[in-house]
Amino acid sequence: MTTIERSLDELYRDDPERADAEVFGRRTGASRRGFLGGAGLAALGAAVGGAVPFSAQMPAGLVPAALAQGAPAAGGAPKGPQPLDFPGKNPGLVVLGDRPLVAETPEHLLDDDTTPIAKFFIRNNGNIPEPAGDPAAWRIRVEGEVNQPLDLTLAELRSRFQPKTYRMVLECGGNGRASFTPQARGNQWTNGGAGCAEWTGVPLAEVLKAAGLKDSARYTAHYGADPHLSGDPTKETLSRGMPMQKAMEEHGLVVFAMNGEPLPHIHGGPVRLVIPGWPGSLSHKWLTRVVVRDREHDGQGMTGTSYRVPASPMIPGGKADEKSFRILESMPVRSVISNPANGTRLPAGTRELALRGAAWAGDLAVSAVDVSTDFGATWSRAEVTAPRNRYDWHRWTARVALPSDGYYEIWARATDSGGRMQPHVAGNWNPQGYGANAMHRVAVLVG
Repeated sequence: MTTIERSLDELYRDDPERADAEVFGRRTGASRRGFLGGAGLAALGAAVGGAVPFSAQMPAGLVPAALAQGAPAAGGAPKGPQPLDFPGKNPGLVVLGDRPLVAETPEHLLDDDTTPIAKFFIRNNGNIPEPAGDPAAWRIRVEGEVNQPLDLTLAELRSRFQPKTYRMVLECGGNGRASFTPQARGNQWTNGGAGCAEWTGVPLAEVLKAAGLKDSARYTAHYGADPHLSGDPTKETLSRGMPMQKAMEEHGLVVFAMNGEPLPHIHGGPVRLVIPGWPGSLSHKWLTRVVVRDREHDGQGMTGTSYRVPASPMIPGGKADEKSFRILESMPVRSVISNPANGTRLPAGTRELALRGAAWAGDLAVSAVDVSTDFGATWSRAEVTAPRNRYDWHRWTARVALPSDGYYEIWARATDSGGRMQPHVAGNWNPQGYGANAMHRVAVLVG
């Protein structure tokens, strides 16, 4: 077998056909169906640890899920998962960046109806501010295109407005970025930049109504206490916003509790925004100010290619024409398999497998989840439960037959209420890697 000096991810990303040839000894240009009929099948079986019952359906150029590597480190060297070491956090979380701190939740840890705080992903844009000495005295200001600017402490916010609790998905705009080819800039999220917690707070819409919106109110702008990575106090770490129509939805909250506990500092405590369905960057942590503007916001994270996607397809890896980009709003449909975990080994003779997972679809609902064990040649429908409230994720279950011992890949795809289905590979490539929602797949070895 040819010596491989690059990671499998790099090899398959650069030239899938050549990757097959180098990894499994296949002659370039031959179909994988023919290749897997001989020595190549033995090579593939040796690589994944067992026979491949549905080898005839395996697409050419597909790196097996069992062999997928972590994102390459700087300089091209392979980099494995880096476990998170942070107080109160599950050590199974994977660090994607340490400055700012970013950590994702592997899909198998997203197996709870309500994501525990210990398992909830971390996404920061700047430095973590000092904890509030007196959380109740934390101040939030609402100003701009309003008749009566508000300057409230957290205690006043809680006493003046009726709190609500909703279970809602919060998802990073770059979730799924690792599936783009060629690699896009930023933290290489798989599917773990998402979680579904119970958020308690007061509706942002009620706060804005109390301030009295002027007829000129068009857009919000959000600001927080997180310092810029440079330490320069004149620089904004992030300041994003949204159209008033989204800001006035009842589920957008000024949050002070998570899963029934005071909002943890690492998750923006003592107070943050949670704006469900749209990129998590709108849900500003350590919230200090909301400004109502008479035009689209142009703060840090609102212009160029930042949290923006092409309005029409661009050449992957090509130069971006920023004038043709639009703001990323509702997040795309996504499904994850939370049980079994990728790499699960089952006893010989296992002939049925119970699956569990979750699916969500930004502003929309999930209409269906389908699963496959034969590389997408056939699909079966999963049972999908109704959400507790809008923006809650849909939990799903299924049972699949395993005809023999060997190596299987379980694939899952979700369809939203608008009829859009997860693609096999990430589409609409963009330089910052937003909106990737390729199907999730896990490797299972029986025997």
